[in-house]
Amino acid sequence: MKKAKNIIVVLLAVVFVFVFTLGGIFLPDKDISKTERRKLAKFPQVTLNNILSGKFMTDFESYSLDHFPLRDGFRGLKGFVNRKVMLQKDNNGYYSYDGYIINSSYPIDEDSVSYATSRFEYIYETYLKGTDSKIYLTIVPDKNCFVPESEGYLAMDYTAFSEKVVNEMEYAKYIDIFPLLELSDYYATDTHWRQEEITDVAQHISKNMGVTLKSEYTVQKIETPFYGVYHGQSALNIEPDTMYYLQSDFLRNCTATDIESGLQFPIYDMGKLESESPTVIPDPYEMFLSGPNRAIIEIENPNATTDKELIIFRDSYANAIAPMFLEGYKKVTLIDIRRASPQFLGQFVEFNNQDVLFMQSTLVLNDSSEMK
Repeated sequence: MKKAKNIIVVLLAVVFVFVFTLGGIFLPDKDISKTERRKLAKFPQVTLNNILSGKFMTDFESYSLDHFPLRDGFRGLKGFVNRKVMLQKDNNGYYSYDGYIINSSYPIDEDSVSYATSRFEYIYETYLKGTDSKIYLTIVPDKNCFVPESEGYLAMDYTAFSEKVVNEMEYAKYIDIFPLLELSDYYATDTHWRQEEITDVAQHISKNMGVTLKSEYTVQKIETPFYGVYHGQSALNIEPDTMYYLQSDFLRNCTATDIESGLQFPIYDMGKLESESPTVIPDPYEMFLSGPNRAIIEIENPNATTDKELIIFRDSYANAIAPMFLEGYKKVTLIDIRRASPQFLGQFVEFNNQDVLFMQSTLVLNDSSEMK
């Protein structure tokens, strides 16, 4: 009897390996993983140099893992086993708390923070020092900030983090928004904050810059379910978010322009909600100002009652809040130095007598390697 059981187990293992090997060979390769929001590895080039150096086998391992049959299902099963059976606190650094998927942002990378502030100091010394511009700083915390310490998840010291940034940017007036935020201000499946929940944050920042916002909007619902970047990366089974955006008479008349290409586009780019192309990774959050990939964006309010201008050195969090500032400014310029080299900014933007806001998230400051 025992021998028969052993034979069955071996046969099942052989069948499993055989079936999944055939599946890996004959099933067509995919270009992207929509759940993980990334491009998948391609079959490596077979060259003598790649084989001798070991690069072929390293790349082939990545390729085979990316194209394993039923990969998404196995990733979900692994996440379930890790949390429910092995009772682990997280799955690959992601965990679920109160219906939200959160990434453990830990520890503080002091070198990364200092590199980011050194790039901002270069901007200050090169373009802003000696001008009439008023300079401000605000830091956007990630969701990990709002999980109670008693839950036992790893989290950085956000007070120490903020103090380090503020101390290294003494030329900027710090506008603290941490007390205004809570977990419900963010999407459950994504890194970003919800536009409809941060009108008070926009008012607070503007007030500290000497501008008053009425913030009278109608809230518009988007019917497309929002599976944020954390949904696929975490392999945690969380319901998709419902997205909303804010509309007003002044926003309907505003236009946004990509300064490098001259292309104009709407404040809310509804074409970003879905993608027909199998090689394009959709990200519905990119509906705000057409996403994070534009280096320099100018938004103009033709009905402004002021000549004031605002420049924001930003990451993608600013895309949702920047339209609100247009109520108090004639023009808002957004600059992302992960895509625009500070060395050449003077060719595109004239710095003089504007309000200048350095608005950066803890996630980007703590991983600033892409800043130029």
